[in-house]
Amino acid sequence: MVFTWFHFALLLFLIAGILFAAVPLLVSRLIAPRYKGGDLSMPYECGLPPHGSAWTRFGVNYYFYALIFLAFEVDILYLFPVATFYPHSDGWVPLVKLLIFLFILGISVIYFWRKGVFTWPRRVSL
Repeated sequence: MVFTWFHFALLLFLIAGILFAAVPLLVSRLIAPRYKGGDLSMPYECGLPPHGSAWTRFGVNYYFYALIFLAFEVDILYLFPVATFYPHSDGWVPLVKLLIFLFILGISVIYFWRKGVFTWPRRVSL
């Protein structure tokens, strides 16, 4: 294999990328102040002293709803670029693609609804 200027540039950019990521981490590790105990070890609650225990356990249902919300929120975010491009598109192909995307999204909502994911159970046992 012949080492060309292109290979040199790739190697140079790879090394620069690694240094770009590693140098700030190393510098902050070296010059950051290290304090132990006191208020730094307390949980943060909006600048107020914490009330009760910081290690209370939340129900699993909250995490299920958060994950479903994130999944559908990311899917809805795909519609914003489509909405900005749609007036400039020609033909029926973008409309068909949009309808296919919305159909799959609707089918997934129906699937989760039938599985009972959107109902709030009293207690989930692990």
